[in-house]
Amino acid sequence: MSALAPFAASPERSRGRRYPEAPPQYRSPFQRDRDRIVHSAAFRRLEYKTQVFVNHEGDMFRTRLTHSIEVAQIARAIARALGLNEDLTEAVSLAHDLGHTPFGHAGQDTLNDCMKPFGGFEHNLQSLRVVDELEERYADFPGLNLTYETREGILKHCSRADAATLGEVGRRFLEGGQPGLEAQVANIADAIAYNDHDVDDGIRAGLLSLQQLREVTLFDEQYQLVVATWPELPERRLVHEIVRRMINRQVVDLLETSLASLAEVAPPDIDAVRAYATPLIRFSPAMGALHQQMKSFLMTHLYRHYRVLRMMGKSQRVVKELFDAFFSEPRLLPPEHQRLVKVREQAHGETGRARAVADYIAGMTDRYALLEHRKLFSPSDLT
Repeated sequence: MSALAPFAASPERSRGRRYPEAPPQYRSPFQRDRDRIVHSAAFRRLEYKTQVFVNHEGDMFRTRLTHSIEVAQIARAIARALGLNEDLTEAVSLAHDLGHTPFGHAGQDTLNDCMKPFGGFEHNLQSLRVVDELEERYADFPGLNLTYETREGILKHCSRADAATLGEVGRRFLEGGQPGLEAQVANIADAIAYNDHDVDDGIRAGLLSLQQLREVTLFDEQYQLVVATWPELPERRLVHEIVRRMINRQVVDLLETSLASLAEVAPPDIDAVRAYATPLIRFSPAMGALHQQMKSFLMTHLYRHYRVLRMMGKSQRVVKELFDAFFSEPRLLPPEHQRLVKVREQAHGETGRARAVADYIAGMTDRYALLEHRKLFSPSDLT
């Protein structure tokens, strides 16, 4: 790794872990975080969690796992260009969706509705909960015991009520301020990957057409350039060429804008970055508008496409019926989760019971949720 910029996260000046540990040999603390994330059960389960299309709809569509890897690739390239800590950037990128429910945002929204009487559910906060509490791998502590810097990056947004319960990592949501630059990079790399790769999957699924997408300036600019250079290019290669160029255009704009803002502010260290009123990693206003135009287009033409809505409706019924069944009768849960329900209910009453049920459902893959639902509600499946 090249020399870090003064405003980067330094392994030697990390704020440490919740439970003290001896430093790793031959690795930095942030490398250890990344490795723990990659080896976690929650990370493996992302392979079978929805990005836009449910797993059984096709093998070629992106999942939460492939999305997380793509975010890490984009974020790491940005971090290197800015002199930031690549290992920390990668760790945050790989962990950002660990708390996501099955069935994407449809599952999250439904679980949040079910949990509203008990404090709600938010996948970003659940990702922190996974690494702090729910992963069970180590003898000395619950969770993965990640560094403060990685946990700070995972927690992208948080209500004041929740922040008040999270100690130091929640303080910025109460007092104002920003996370470190590595977290800011991972956050915007997530947005870039989400938009541009959903374009690719939407075309592959036949829900978006090239003609429709030419309404979007960012897409149309690259479409015209590619077609002018290779007028006979087959559609699959044409789409890939356009998508990679859209990503590159956004990353270049982000780097140039961020380098200018960092030069103007000249933060002497990461704490100065945290104290700044607004993020220092950002698009130019013009690119920000193009990015938002793409996001709005996808909301209208992809995420609200009738085929996506049909699957979302089915997914929402599965999640709601699972929650209602397990909450009303916890003995339907596997034995180890029954024990967790009892422990949490003794400590927090019905809220504890609901949270334990939500943890169980949020940890499911798409296909496991469908299997559990079939076991509970299909008369033909009595096993």
